[in-house]
Amino acid sequence: MINIGSYNELVVEREVDFGLYLNKKPEEVLLPRKYVPKNTNIGDTLRVFVYLDSEERPVATTLEPKAVVGECAYLRATDITAFGAFLDWGLEKDLLVPGKEQPVKMKKGKKYVVKVCRDEKDGRIYASANIKRHCQDQSADLTPGQKVELLIYNLTDFAFTAVIDNNFTGILYKDQLFESIRIGDRRIGYIHKIRDDGKIDLTLKQPGYHSIKESSDIVLSYLKENDGVIPYHDKSTPEEIKRAFSMSKKEFKRAIGKLYKNGIITIADQGIRLRQ
Repeated sequence: MINIGSYNELVVEREVDFGLYLNKKPEEVLLPRKYVPKNTNIGDTLRVFVYLDSEERPVATTLEPKAVVGECAYLRATDITAFGAFLDWGLEKDLLVPGKEQPVKMKKGKKYVVKVCRDEKDGRIYASANIKRHCQDQSADLTPGQKVELLIYNLTDFAFTAVIDNNFTGILYKDQLFESIRIGDRRIGYIHKIRDDGKIDLTLKQPGYHSIKESSDIVLSYLKENDGVIPYHDKSTPEEIKRAFSMSKKEFKRAIGKLYKNGIITIADQGIRLRQ
């Protein structure tokens, strides 16, 4: 069975003037001539993306869209019409975002985080900016400390909201961020906490021991880049630590504590020094 809106491994069945037909009837799909790889023969298996053309017929392409059904992406609006917006997703036919799937009316030239969806009734592929409606904001399958892929899609006064592994949503609190992020950014993150109501808090720092190691490595690299001496210590202000190391003062103190315990540094009122 062919999966509309996804990649398919299909066998070349026959050739016509305008391309190749893949798969056996009644589910054969046309691969237009311009997309046929060189030296392709009858019986070869091709990896193609299948979607619906302007006449709602299945068609194959060897072009790769920026997202397939079930995935989220940050896409630019190429045109606005009375019935929706069209986004560039890497194919000749742009991706429609119906008006009802736009929480805020889209504007030509701007980029938006959307999820690629498929209408189960007619196979039509469309995009939605209603991320929460097409994702879950809680999951029993995720665990604290788990590594996940994030796509930032919304900003409030106190937090960023992110799509987790294309399926869930979670929150990154601004006061726990020590690097600049923007809507549309992709990041590797971690599940920080799953609250009693099932909602998910996220972090960009690996929790536990691994975070200490990572932070201590950052401080050690900074020391080596500055001839083994830096003017920061446990009395430095949180702002100074954040500006220099992109971490909280609490994490900085844990990091230098680890380095000191391992005999790598000395700590004085004037700063930190690498042991000779």
